[in-house]
Amino acid sequence: MKAAGVHVIRFGMEDQEDENLDFIKRAHAQNIGVVLIFHGKYAPGAPVRPYQAKEFPGMWEGPPISFLDPDASRIYFQQFLGKLDAAGIALAGIELENEINMAGNNPDFRLPGEGRVLGLDDLRRDPEGRQVAKGYQQYLKVLAALKDVRDHSKLSRQAPLLPFSLVDTGPEGAWPTAKNYDGVSPGATMTFLRANGLDKLVDAYNLHIYPWAYGPGERVSAIHRLRRLQQLVQPLCFPAGSPGGKPCWVTEWGFTNDSKNCPADEKARSLLVQEMMGDFRQLAQQKRLTGLIYYAWLGEARFDVYRCGSLTKTGQLAIAPIATN
Repeated sequence: MKAAGVHVIRFGMEDQEDENLDFIKRAHAQNIGVVLIFHGKYAPGAPVRPYQAKEFPGMWEGPPISFLDPDASRIYFQQFLGKLDAAGIALAGIELENEINMAGNNPDFRLPGEGRVLGLDDLRRDPEGRQVAKGYQQYLKVLAALKDVRDHSKLSRQAPLLPFSLVDTGPEGAWPTAKNYDGVSPGATMTFLRANGLDKLVDAYNLHIYPWAYGPGERVSAIHRLRRLQQLVQPLCFPAGSPGGKPCWVTEWGFTNDSKNCPADEKARSLLVQEMMGDFRQLAQQKRLTGLIYYAWLGEARFDVYRCGSLTKTGQLAIAPIATN
């Protein structure tokens, strides 16, 4: 990664804490910063949703978010950030949880679901929505604990703190294509979280977007992708200090390439990435976007941008600095 010119990576904490710490140390030794995704700890005896690969692929095992334990989480955060301080490592950013506005990472959602995207009214009145809202409220308590620990860290107190990343669900109502699970729209999620004190806890918001890949290099297709991006970003992301909200990071975005040849044919994907980087540049110039991380999925080769022994043109475009002047 160092040879490829990577300066920052996004890394999710798993159960093997010593291995996680070792990986962060290795990245630090190569002058590569880490945006670290923490996962909170749960109350003893919390129920666990089993993974049912056949019936619900992508709906991962775990306890409901509503069973998060702020006190146990605080101890865990203190211990790990203390180890980073002792190792002389400052984080480049901190996140708490990942994509919990959708059923995949949030067992407060029912399985099977009704195949819909919930809105703000659902969080107040719908039985499933109220359960998800209960989890959101518990999440904010853990986020407050993480902020306090971050603020007292020796080296990472300046690391931007982000809430969980939002899945771009699209509009509220039935999914455009039938699904057996539910989600909550980014707009409804952020309205609820902000009404319950989110803006006092975080430095920026956190988005995921995987744009449509049709028509690389075609003007009409590019306009459609830009509009979809604007529909997500403009209602949520604002320059720092704005009453309407905070700036955003996009911590996952990307395109696939199914080519298995060496060298890989990257023409179509590089056109798409070049186009999107131009769109992101506009948002950065407007100060709506302050962080951008291209995501290459581990274990899914079609997302890889390091192929055949080197960084592809797509990868080079994706990690190039964005001029904001």
